[in-house]
Amino acid sequence: MRSDVATLPGSPERPNEDWVAAALPASGRGGTVVLLDGVTPPAGDDGCVHTVPWFTARLGGALTELSASRPDVPLSEILSSAIRRTADAHRDTCDLSHVRTPQATVVLVRWDDVSVEHLVLSDSVLLLEAPDGAVRAVLDDRLDRLPDEVLRSLEATDRLRNREGGFFTAAADPAVAARAVTGSTPRARVRSLAALTDGASRWVDLFGAGDWTKCVGVLREEGPLGLLRRVRALEEADAGAGGVRRWKRHDDATAALVEFPG
Repeated sequence: MRSDVATLPGSPERPNEDWVAAALPASGRGGTVVLLDGVTPPAGDDGCVHTVPWFTARLGGALTELSASRPDVPLSEILSSAIRRTADAHRDTCDLSHVRTPQATVVLVRWDDVSVEHLVLSDSVLLLEAPDGAVRAVLDDRLDRLPDEVLRSLEATDRLRNREGGFFTAAADPAVAARAVTGSTPRARVRSLAALTDGASRWVDLFGAGDWTKCVGVLREEGPLGLLRRVRALEEADAGAGGVRRWKRHDDATAALVEFPG
């Protein structure tokens, strides 16, 4: 089994708000991958004295420990427990009811000899490659379904954040775990898996440089860092052509790849 992770900050002036970990027991018979994309709040009060990296480190650490140590517990319950544990760490100092309290997207994958379990919440991406090379993208597309005019308005976005009819992220409410996209695939049907924050998935879904199958090919041939460098080159070329396709030229970008033996 081979695993590789890479991350690049969106700006040297700001801390990276993504978080990634791969836990592989020495037996090589199972493992877990956790990938988070911290939600950057707009300037102003978010009711919390902590930073987004503080939040993602604690949530990511809890998810890694719980998913690796409790193989009998479903991933949705793992996420619920990790959110509760993280909330407990700052509920005495912060207003966790604030709509912009620190929060993150989640990709959580756990496998053993029998199955590969997954959980996806919000707009990070999980890719599952079959032995024949076919790639399936596991997506939570609720954010993508919102009209562009809504996404351009902070007030409108806040009204739909962690609300029915809107979109969901891991913040302070453990009940949000029930909203995640979950599933299981027989281990024999998975050749490799990859997790991408939306800063890394831009290679496909923003710039159209290739499809998800080609994306896995780049990850295998060049590693996660190779994919991230390709994204940065596309962002620079787009800006040089006079059009920044998103509200920020660069985003924190993180990718993880796990390849299973024959």
